[in-house]
Amino acid sequence: MITFQTEQMDMPAINQAKVREWIKLVAASYHKRVGEIAYFFCNDDKILEVNREYLQHDYYTDIITFDYCEGNRLSGDLFISIDTVRSNSEQLGTPYDTELHRVIIHGVLHLCGINDKGPGEREIMEAAEDKALALYNNIAN
Repeated sequence: MITFQTEQMDMPAINQAKVREWIKLVAASYHKRVGEIAYFFCNDDKILEVNREYLQHDYYTDIITFDYCEGNRLSGDLFISIDTVRSNSEQLGTPYDTELHRVIIHGVLHLCGINDKGPGEREIMEAAEDKALALYNNIAN
């Protein structure tokens, strides 16, 4: 089950049914199945609070992924700062909707086992994001 919740803000305008289908397709492409995935859309203040409390990091970020996967079943809590997504979209010159979907799938890719912190990993993650975004764009509305 994939759920979408908000903390201290309005729900972003996403097609939740299409996003759920997309996430399942991406998971299947990595031979995974979807368990319990909960998205929490929040503001910068909340993501900083989560980052400090659970990861001991004192900075803003676009997404924090808590991985509860077991075997090939994807489960996790994903916190997404809409404030940071919006500022990243402006800085990168990409449409807000594209950046939001990139971040939504970024967390799922982490749950699938793709990392982005080590040498060469960022390029692998970006290629996986691009492939997933192309898949999203091919799903009928």
